[in-house]
Amino acid sequence: MLNDTFGIIFRLTDEGDTHGPSMSGVIENCPAGVAIDEGFIQAELARRAPSEDANSTKRKEPDVVEFTSGIINNLTTGEPIQFKIPNRDVKVNEAQKYVIKPSHASFVYRQKYGAKSNEECGRASARQTVCRVVAGAIAKLYLRQFGITITAEVLSTGEPSCEGDTFGAKVGCRISNLPAGLGEPVYNKFSARLAFAMMSINTAKGFEIGEGFAAADMSGSQYNDTQNPDFSFNSNHDGGVQAGITNGQDVYFKVAFKPIPSLQLEQQTIDFDGNPVVYKANERNDKCVAPRVLPVVEAMAAMVVADFMLLREM
Repeated sequence: MLNDTFGIIFRLTDEGDTHGPSMSGVIENCPAGVAIDEGFIQAELARRAPSEDANSTKRKEPDVVEFTSGIINNLTTGEPIQFKIPNRDVKVNEAQKYVIKPSHASFVYRQKYGAKSNEECGRASARQTVCRVVAGAIAKLYLRQFGITITAEVLSTGEPSCEGDTFGAKVGCRISNLPAGLGEPVYNKFSARLAFAMMSINTAKGFEIGEGFAAADMSGSQYNDTQNPDFSFNSNHDGGVQAGITNGQDVYFKVAFKPIPSLQLEQQTIDFDGNPVVYKANERNDKCVAPRVLPVVEAMAAMVVADFMLLREM
C-alpha cells in the first residue's frame, strides 16, 4: 500500500491524484483554539498554484480549499480537520497514456504496483503537494503563538539548454525563533526528520543543513560553533542543530531539486510493454519547480516543527 500519512503527532493523511475529481485530507491532533485565517491559507495555496509565469504549467487550478470539520467560528476544535480541494482542469493525454516517461514514476509504479498506464501513477504527481500546503499553513498558524517563522527562497536555478527544456533549482529555508531542545539524539533527530520531510517532495534530490557538504572541506577549528559565558554562539555552522537537537539558533537548510522530467522535446523511450516510442510532454507541465515549490518546502518544515513542539509536551 502507498504511504499517505506524514507526521507523528501533528499528522496529515491525504488522498486523491492528478487525474481524479479532487484532493482531500485530514489533519489530526492540531490543538484546540488555534485561530484559523482562511485568507492566509488561501494565500499560501495561491503561491503554489499555477500562474502566468513562463515556466508555470498551463493547467488552470484555482485551488480553493473547503474545510468540512474540525473548525468552528474560525477556531480549531481539537477534532480532526478535514478538507477538500476540487480538481477543476483534469485532462488525460491519451497519446501519452502508455508511455514510460523518462525519470518519472511510470517504470517504478509498473514494477512495484503493476501499473498498466500513467493514469495509475497520479499519486506521484506534484498535484499532491496542494494538500501539504493546506496542512503546512495550519501548522504555521499554530506556530504563530510561539513567534516561530519559516521562510524559503530560491538560491539558484539551472539553465535550460534549449527551448522546451527544463531546469533544476536550489532552495534555502530558514526557521527562526525555535526553542532549544527539539528533537531526539538517536533515531528521531530534528535534522533527520527535516531531511525526511524535504526528500519526500517531488524531484528533491539533495538536502544539507548548516554548512552541509561544505563542512567536508573544513577543519574543526574553522567549523566548531564556540560559545560565550552567556551561552550565546559565535557562529552557526551546525545550522541550529547539534546532536540532532535544536540549540536555539536559526535552523538553516537547503534542498536541491532536479530538472522537471517532462520536457517539451522529443525523447526516445519505451511504452509499458517495452516497445520503442517517442515521448514529448505538453504545456501542462512546469519547466522548473521554483518558485511554486517554496510554500511546499515551508509547509513540510512547519509540520516537522509543529510535530516536535507537540512531542515535547508528552
